[in-house]
Amino acid sequence: MSRQRLFVIVALPLILPLSLSACAGPPGDDSSITVFAAASLRAPFTEVAEGYEAQNPGTTVVFSFAGSSDLATQLLEGAPADVFASADTRSMAALTEAFPFRGEPVVFATNSLEIAVPPGNPTAITSFADLADDGVRSVVCAERVPCGTATAALEEVVGVTLSPVSEESSVTDVLGKVSSGEADAGVVYATDVQAAAGAVEGIIVPEAGEVINAYPIAVLADSANEDAASKFAAYVLSTAGQAVLEAAGFGAP
Repeated sequence: MSRQRLFVIVALPLILPLSLSACAGPPGDDSSITVFAAASLRAPFTEVAEGYEAQNPGTTVVFSFAGSSDLATQLLEGAPADVFASADTRSMAALTEAFPFRGEPVVFATNSLEIAVPPGNPTAITSFADLADDGVRSVVCAERVPCGTATAALEEVVGVTLSPVSEESSVTDVLGKVSSGEADAGVVYATDVQAAAGAVEGIIVPEAGEVINAYPIAVLADSANEDAASKFAAYVLSTAGQAVLEAAGFGAP
């Protein structure tokens, strides 16, 4: 299977004037918000929501985690949500062209790629180029999702073309193929390897530093709970929110 080769995409941070001091709502504030978030954010955002809800009694955060491009498509088709947190600026840009946000999206974290292999690394993978070797069952994200776009860009940087046995719709699906033994290796984010410690092992790719994913967040213009949604976005950018993301392995904005 031949994969299209792309140029390296450089994502530049965007600026959003959020008040980081406005995280706590009044006691008894009864509202809920729906957050569409990239699959790679599942663990840290779940923890972030716990801290946010503790500071905003009565407010509940409901998540929908999936590949960023799939989430963007759902929003474009009218799915109701209050906040969108994407794993790349491209998926966010696709939305900004269709309808406005409450302010501009802002980058709140960064991430890079790493190779995940089953415990013991049975096929002795040591580099990204090894994934192109005959007999290696590699799994990657489909190019329409951020981790797939980044993988294709990394192929360009390293100078190899992969022939994966499957292309998945989210990075968590790639990780699942590796942890279950269905694949010899998968290209995921470094944060996914950290979160799955014990189920997989990570192989660092030095060239991955040239392909960094920037994660932007924004409040949707048609949010039914704009105040609570804005406070959640602010909490993600706050010292507390950033500490959770850092502990999960994400880089600073």
